[in-house]
Amino acid sequence: MKTGKMIIISAPSGAGKTTIVKSVLEAGFNLEFSVSATSRPKREHETEGRDYYFMSENEFRDKVSLDLFIEWEEVYAHCLYGTLKTELDRITFKGNNIIFDVDVIGGLNLKTYGKENALAIFIAPPSLAELENRLINRKTESEDSLRKRIARADYEMSFRDKFDIVIINDNLETAIFQTREAIESFLKS
Repeated sequence: MKTGKMIIISAPSGAGKTTIVKSVLEAGFNLEFSVSATSRPKREHETEGRDYYFMSENEFRDKVSLDLFIEWEEVYAHCLYGTLKTELDRITFKGNNIIFDVDVIGGLNLKTYGKENALAIFIAPPSLAELENRLINRKTESEDSLRKRIARADYEMSFRDKFDIVIINDNLETAIFQTREAIESFLKS
């Protein structure tokens, strides 16, 4: 499978990676967004094929058994995320580079796959307490899911040093600027 350059943006949920990815896409760079697959329910503002490829857990696991994913992970119980091989084909066929908005383990797996053609950026919150405040203010989490996301974030933060670059998102505009600079430099290399 032929691939262009891969930009991997990973972070704990609520750290700002999706906002940063959207801003990077607006800057050009010949990047196209890789739409991940998930078994989690679609949120009200999300669109099939733009935000995610939504599927049942059984459908997702069937695709895993057929080796249709480059990477996948069960991030929470019965909640799977992954990158379909056809998604990379779709983007690289057009001659575009790929930008990923993925969980931390997925990001590391993509970095392993892409090797020197991949730049892995970890977006870190300034603290777990600030991350919790962001998740509360987002108003998309139940008390139980909030607790799970914070525990998961603590675990994911332990992988930050395995990424090529760590950007602390304590100021969104600064984090966007730093991310764009890193991507521009990598794409020119």
